[in-house]
Amino acid sequence: MRHRKSGRKLNMDNSHRKAMFRNMVTSLMLHGQIRTTEARAKELRRFADRVITMGKKAPSRASLDGLTGDDLKTAKAARVAAIRRVRLWVNNDDALQSVVGDYADRFRARSGGYTRVIKAGRRPGDNAPMAIIQLVGDFDPDAKAVSAVEADVPADMDDEATVVMADVTASDAGESSVVEE
Repeated sequence: MRHRKSGRKLNMDNSHRKAMFRNMVTSLMLHGQIRTTEARAKELRRFADRVITMGKKAPSRASLDGLTGDDLKTAKAARVAAIRRVRLWVNNDDALQSVVGDYADRFRARSGGYTRVIKAGRRPGDNAPMAIIQLVGDFDPDAKAVSAVEADVPADMDDEATVVMADVTASDAGESSVVEE
């Protein structure tokens, strides 16, 4: 009997499972959504929510600007401590900055439930149930690519050319913005 046992073993030993979830959390924070098996997605939800909550505990850079003296030292120490705790689960610097910056600000008013698991059918080959896990909110991975293209557009181009260029770049980025894990 598995009474009072939490978590799924996923047919792996502890170190392999922990490394896999670290990599999956990093991919989720980088891309905003990933495609994996349903059991892994449901288990990943626990870790991703904890990482975002840790990132929210870090004082934002804007809040540090108004502080001086001991308050500033205390806030900086709290920020460094929170970043170090997030660093245990996020292996990429860009993803780390997203967690303590973008996602912490975006989910500041939300008290939990930062991810959503959507069933995505069955995987060809072994018929495993697949799911897409994504961050809730107004996140669109293609919007980052389009906004980056719009920033690179020269000022003398007209609006129609900008829209066409953004549409072409968005289609070049690929049909699927889901990362396989």
